[in-house]
Amino acid sequence: MQRIATYGSPKPVANKKITTTVYITEEQNLLLKELNKRTKVPVAEFIREGIDLVLEKNKSRLPGQMEFTGEAKKP
Repeated sequence: MQRIATYGSPKPVANKKITTTVYITEEQNLLLKELNKRTKVPVAEFIREGIDLVLEKNKSRLPGQMEFTGEAKKP
């Protein structure tokens, strides 16, 4: 499955992955490993999905095209 996201920017963000360090709690680690064991979905994929949820939730705070509200700006 190819993942392309825009997050409010006019250009899609490519699927190229980078390496980064993320610190999670021991409980999060144990639960993610259990989820991986039951679903065979890599832990990294769950982390990427979580990041996508945060970015989608906060897309109005990211640079990009503004939404049309139907109201004209007054000079």
